[in-house]
Amino acid sequence: MKSQTRRNFLMMSAGAGAYLAIRVPVFAATEVTHAKAATAITQVFGDGIRLTAVAIEYSAPVSGAELTSASFHVDDRTVTGAYASTSVNPADRDENGRFVIVTLSADDANAALAEKTGQPQGNSTSADRAPGKNGVGKAGDIPREDTRYRHAQATVTQTGPVTATNGAVVRALSRPLETTHVRNLVVDDFRALQFHDPKTGKTLRYNLFVPKNYDATRSYSLVLFMHDAGATGTQTRNTLYQGLGAVVWASPEEQAKRPCFVLAPQYAEIIADDDSNTSSALDTTIDLVEALARQYSVDRNRLYVTGQSGGCMMAIAMDIKYPDLFAASFLVAGQWGPELTKPLARQKLWIMVSQDDPGAFPGDNAITTVLEREGARISRATWNGTWTTQQFRSAFDTIDREGSPINYVTFEKGTVIPPGQTTAGASGHRNTWRIAYTIEPVREWVFCQHR
Repeated sequence: MKSQTRRNFLMMSAGAGAYLAIRVPVFAATEVTHAKAATAITQVFGDGIRLTAVAIEYSAPVSGAELTSASFHVDDRTVTGAYASTSVNPADRDENGRFVIVTLSADDANAALAEKTGQPQGNSTSADRAPGKNGVGKAGDIPREDTRYRHAQATVTQTGPVTATNGAVVRALSRPLETTHVRNLVVDDFRALQFHDPKTGKTLRYNLFVPKNYDATRSYSLVLFMHDAGATGTQTRNTLYQGLGAVVWASPEEQAKRPCFVLAPQYAEIIADDDSNTSSALDTTIDLVEALARQYSVDRNRLYVTGQSGGCMMAIAMDIKYPDLFAASFLVAGQWGPELTKPLARQKLWIMVSQDDPGAFPGDNAITTVLEREGARISRATWNGTWTTQQFRSAFDTIDREGSPINYVTFEKGTVIPPGQTTAGASGHRNTWRIAYTIEPVREWVFCQHR
């Protein structure tokens, strides 16, 4: 009777629209060890969020030594491994654990969770438009959201036995089990909040990462990241899902070396345009930074700003209006009216753009020309977007030895374009930030700057 009741419950759960369907063994009544639940695991990459693993929870610890990728099959996905873990977090891998992490290839065609819903209306921006070519809409425009993020969906079959540490064997018989949770690595460590600005009367959605084990007696730096126009919308997590610009600073590896707050606003409007205008979100964002600096132990001498495309343009506008606020700026694939950027000549900047970017590349060339005319010392280099971690490190060391407060790095033509893609449209534009935020020495450089 109990077995029948459990079967009915699981069959009802399978129709509840959960994120992930998993086939797990049918257990004999005499077996103690059984699968209790399943969790979909996602991870953010340079080009967006992907479903990369499934965590299956068992009622008793299982032996990791007995697990292989051949023991699991995932429909329409490539299984790359299976191991025991003490939690749903793949980083908690252990010899034995109550969880089995089934890893999936991030290169599978259907691994990405972003889906285009259609081009924005009117003169608003899509992620496929580069600044300076087709326009980014007008500051303050409300575009129709053209990207949504689907729930992870897959079907997993256990094709081999799983051995518990108590000797029980979970046989390779199948039954669907729906996931009841999703674990978004790093993303879930951000708090989704709203800021009601008493000065401007505006409300701003934002994501905030607070350092683990935050200690109010210590002083922390803060990184402000602003997304591109293609991520504009009302879903607070979009700016975290679309790429690494925010989440990379909050990763466990980064926080172990450089603990900091990470602020990632989610804008519902176009924040900067090709006529060098910004929306009122500029002052609201600055007011939010100030409010957080009062609320937490934030070092005002170590405030940093970064952004890509429209977010980069907003960062430039902030640096012009508030030249003494940020200790350093990491400017990725943006542009601005060159003559307006003169106040940047006395600031610390790392500018990065692809030579395949039809708008931002000539725009940044014009900006750096003006800054040099204003007396700025600028180091320049051309890098290859396909380089290894070691090659990027070596190239960074070369330019960093010059000790210039402003560094201007361009990616060689064709080197940011993934295999199979062309340079048409804005491919060279948006693929700049796919790579830019993965280069650790540039992030190190940012944190070395102080007011």
